[in-house]
Amino acid sequence: MKKKLTTLLFFALILLSCSYGQEKQLTLKQAVIGRWQGLAPENMEQLQWIANTKHFSFIEDGALMQGHPGKESKKTILTLEELKDMVSGSDVRLRRFPRITWSGPQTMVFHHGPQWFLVDPYEKKFLQTTNLDSAAQNTDYCSACQHIAYTKGNNLLVQSFNGKTRQISHSKDKGIVYGQEVHRREFGINTGTFWSPDGKKLAFYRKDERMVSDYPLVDIENRVAREKPVKYPMAGMESHHVRVGVYDMESGNTLYLHTGTPRDQYLTNVQWGPRGQYIYIALLNRDQDHMKLNRYDAATGTLDRTLFEEKHPKYVEPLDPVTFVPNSPGRFVWMSRRDGYNHIYLYNTEGKLVRQLTDGKWEVTGLHGFDENGETLFFTSTRATPLERHLYSVDLSSGRVSRLTSDPGYHQPQVSSSGSWVIDSYSSRTNPRTIEVLDAEGGTARTLLRSDDPLKDYDLGEMTLSTIKAADGKTDLYYRLIKPSDFDPAKKYPAIVYVYGGPHAQLIQNRWLGAAGLWQHFMAQKGYLMLTVDNRGSAARGRAFENVIHRQLGKHEIADQMKGVEMLKSLGYVDSSRIGVHGWSYGGFMTTSLMLKRPDVFEVGVAGGPVIDWKYYEVMYGERYMDTPEDNPRGYRQANLKNYVTRLEGDLLLIQGYLDDIVVPQHSLSFLRECVKNDVQVDYFIYPRHQHGVGGRDRIHLMRKITRYFDEHL
Repeated sequence: MKKKLTTLLFFALILLSCSYGQEKQLTLKQAVIGRWQGLAPENMEQLQWIANTKHFSFIEDGALMQGHPGKESKKTILTLEELKDMVSGSDVRLRRFPRITWSGPQTMVFHHGPQWFLVDPYEKKFLQTTNLDSAAQNTDYCSACQHIAYTKGNNLLVQSFNGKTRQISHSKDKGIVYGQEVHRREFGINTGTFWSPDGKKLAFYRKDERMVSDYPLVDIENRVAREKPVKYPMAGMESHHVRVGVYDMESGNTLYLHTGTPRDQYLTNVQWGPRGQYIYIALLNRDQDHMKLNRYDAATGTLDRTLFEEKHPKYVEPLDPVTFVPNSPGRFVWMSRRDGYNHIYLYNTEGKLVRQLTDGKWEVTGLHGFDENGETLFFTSTRATPLERHLYSVDLSSGRVSRLTSDPGYHQPQVSSSGSWVIDSYSSRTNPRTIEVLDAEGGTARTLLRSDDPLKDYDLGEMTLSTIKAADGKTDLYYRLIKPSDFDPAKKYPAIVYVYGGPHAQLIQNRWLGAAGLWQHFMAQKGYLMLTVDNRGSAARGRAFENVIHRQLGKHEIADQMKGVEMLKSLGYVDSSRIGVHGWSYGGFMTTSLMLKRPDVFEVGVAGGPVIDWKYYEVMYGERYMDTPEDNPRGYRQANLKNYVTRLEGDLLLIQGYLDDIVVPQHSLSFLRECVKNDVQVDYFIYPRHQHGVGGRDRIHLMRKITRYFDEHL
């Protein structure tokens, strides 16, 4: 009998242990930095194709490994200890395998601080090294000529692996900047230098911003705080002037493309032709409603021809440069929303449209390369559903489109240089991460990884992805609702609307956790219903869905968010007197707007980096969606949240990075001034050393503050 009781007790303890394991609760720290604490799905580090081969590489246990698409075997290319031995004569001390780039089938390049290395990992051979200036930024390595372009201060330099340095610009005026991004990284711009295919020439941006006002940010780190001004062209004010220069590596001469006037036009999507003879630029007027795709002679700088033009009464937004077809230098593909959705068009270099390759009420979201003959193009799109991304191929001759990925979810493919193989990494609500190798027809050749659920022991609430109708009564809007883990439909729960709501962002996707952050699950765990709605104006739904907000920011977004609130109230288990809202940047604008314009609905709001008055926002983004304050005074007045401060009834916390150079502190400070003038109480918190976002360990402090605010006031 005693033995039987002992056995029963033993199994009871096991069951209790298993039950307890299923009820682990997220901590705030885990909700913020859980990805670095084992709560992110398993992945393969630095998984990539080896240049111009059929092999791929990845880092495993600190070593560089090689795999083959059709074979289960793998081999070690280079260990960390071997790499340490190869660079032992330098000042570099490697603690982990550095991030590498394959510059050829047997050569890789990496850098550690300012020191760059070119090595043959197969032969364990150290090839070349060079030390850049310690102040070097914006580095751009060219494998064709093995030179590195970089900026130092506001000037542009080029350095070879033998240490020879060429200074391309010699500007002593800080208002003239070479080799850096321009137009505040709008229009897909993320670099300021562009190597020709053969590495013999370097195109670069030259930005003259002397006419742009200095915006006085303040750095408090010194005993006497010092001004840290940035050039910030506000909507309707003077913007910087941009030119494109071309440096000849052989002659050492520089010429500038004749891009003409007015000087405040936008020079976007710079791309070399495959033979290095021409440079293609999408030139956009300041009003952003007329784009010309121009071709310039790289030897003379003259305009060779305008290939075609695009116009729209609201705006045109070129985001991707021309992409040339391999083995066919007279043809390229261009992406455009000219028919209402982002699609692919095949042109010849005389500007004649050969054919539209894709069409339909869905968006092409990325190009991923061609097959080696240039007959097939690979792309991802929303064709299956806006919530997912799938890989497709299109035959350039027939226009026949084939779907290559079938499993539901958000696919992120890497196509090999030959186009014969694809590394497909994807996730969904029920799949933390799967990585497969596919053949060119979409068949699975190998499964490289199936991640376990890193949150399987945590008690997370039920998540729903579904649709509601927009305020127009006909457009479907996607929403995500997360319930408390101990949900009881007989109870009444407070709800928090997490919002962004602006262009270029889509918060609802069929990927791991429904694309929600762990903090939202943490808040649901604490007893809140967490709702997010992608309103009209957000991304991946076509031109009309996005540009409905033009000249009237906040109007349709608020109307759509209120449809989400109506849905919440209809559920029967929501406490309608306890609804809060939180968002950052455009989401901060939306949070503040909802608190002020619907005070009867929202009790608590936390607005991070909020846009308050669009006339304080920068030219490129602000004028695209609002035109200028002079052209659209009514729209600016209606979107100016200072005009509504007296409507505030609930508790509102504004959070600002003191060094924010995107949504400058003048937004929130001017709002505070208006609150003081009208005797309206509002809460405010500044992060003195942060810019537009609050990252690093300080983010734990930020999310604790936001969490406490809702706990104390909602």
